[in-house]
Amino acid sequence: MASLFRIPIPSGVTPATAKQHMLKQLVCSNAPEQALRYHGYRVIAGVDEVGRGALFGPVVAAAVILPEKVGVLARMGLTDSKQLDREQREKLDRKVRSMALAFAVAEVDAETIDRINIYQASRLAMLLAVQQLAVKPDHLILDAMLIDHPCAQTKLYYGDALCLSIAAASVVAKVYRDALMCEFDKQHPQYGLASHKGYATPEHRRALTEHGPCPLHRRSFAPVAAADPNAVLDETLDSGDLFLGSEDLDLATDPGAPCPDSGTWVAGKELL
Repeated sequence: MASLFRIPIPSGVTPATAKQHMLKQLVCSNAPEQALRYHGYRVIAGVDEVGRGALFGPVVAAAVILPEKVGVLARMGLTDSKQLDREQREKLDRKVRSMALAFAVAEVDAETIDRINIYQASRLAMLLAVQQLAVKPDHLILDAMLIDHPCAQTKLYYGDALCLSIAAASVVAKVYRDALMCEFDKQHPQYGLASHKGYATPEHRRALTEHGPCPLHRRSFAPVAAADPNAVLDETLDSGDLFLGSEDLDLATDPGAPCPDSGTWVAGKELL
């Protein structure tokens, strides 16, 4: 059976590093938008989300409708926000906002993420961003997923590194979410949110172990659940295991007894 083409990973290089190197070789341009315009579409919205892998706070999405002439953004180096430093992102964010025909930002909070899972929450945030656009698009172009919207859609893998409209949405969402995390840092300084923006860094994991999670943490994510002293009790309440016979009571209350795993988040499957 034929196998998929794979780019060989050099010896001593991690897959993550190899992927980042590959992404840097991609050229971000308006070729996808030009192809859609060739087929008659005129108002094209790029859509992307950020914060999907964070342990804290909302997932944030942006939708951006750029004009046809976007050469200035290409010359400024617009690409996937993860490949840009803070100064570059903030400069590009200002430029995108000033020249966009329309843009919108939406967020879905941690409680909703825990209830519907992060994949569906990301799709919901993207949908809300599109619905808030002041200009109605006739085509959406998204990074590797589709959403429940009647507008014609194209999903583009590695879209934030290939398509200027998606990259613009990526930058706008990233700058918005980073600013939000800095505000949350003032309310919850014990976690160091201003530095890691809620992601699972060693610093954040240590703070979780020391202080436990706060209401804005995503409790369905394994590192948060593992640091939550109430997670096992919540799971027990949900399962009905508190209703035990007297012969089981000693085991149930023994602090040395092994606790059940509080669960690991599993992303929802893509809905096409």
